[in-house]
Amino acid sequence: MSSTRERRGGRQNGSDAESAVSRSTAVYRTLKRAIIEQALAPGAKLPEDSIGERLGVSRTLVREALLRLDSEGLVELRPNRGACVAQPSLEDGKGIFAVREALERLVVQELAGKLTPEQRRRIEAHVAEEEKAAGRDTATSIRLAGEFHTLLAEMTANALLARYVNEVVSRCSLILALYGRPHSAECGVSEHREVLAALLAGDPARAGDLMTSHLHAITHRALLPGGEQDIRDVLSAYAKAEGL
Repeated sequence: MSSTRERRGGRQNGSDAESAVSRSTAVYRTLKRAIIEQALAPGAKLPEDSIGERLGVSRTLVREALLRLDSEGLVELRPNRGACVAQPSLEDGKGIFAVREALERLVVQELAGKLTPEQRRRIEAHVAEEEKAAGRDTATSIRLAGEFHTLLAEMTANALLARYVNEVVSRCSLILALYGRPHSAECGVSEHREVLAALLAGDPARAGDLMTSHLHAITHRALLPGGEQDIRDVLSAYAKAEGL
């Protein structure tokens, strides 16, 4: 009997642990998406109690999510002052974009002429989504624009390269929110189409040049940050998407 109870207890404890990890990941994804889509502006305060209250989770899970975001450069954990969305300097931004340019040039050079039929269908469908959202849904356009770049990086099957691209793309969203000007989503999508065409044509040099030009251009096309925000209101829609 005792061994049966122990097995049941073990399964229950394992299930509880998996549930906690899942909810922690959902909190992380909720906050990250709100930051990437610029719903939470650079410098916005991230109080653990307000976040936990809105998402229906403990402060411990919120803290775990904030720690992950801090390691990715999206959040600043300030001793005795709480957390806030990171506010990189303009000099930081120049360095981040320089790294991103080198990484993404490598991505397209690796992929030129090598996309599988499934990868081609997937990236073409993604660009079609971008075109559909352009001019209609700013937040979705911002998210999809970034995902175009991370999706290409994932297709290289180089996990380290994909990880680095994902991180710099996320950090660039903060730079653009702080220092960019209002942008044209339609222009960004057309540039994605040009990069994709070069990839399908198997021209790594042109693909690399187009990606570099595109990255230079997007620094001038971003939303300016808004005013004071209530984090509970901002997170509402994102929480629903993550099942919180």
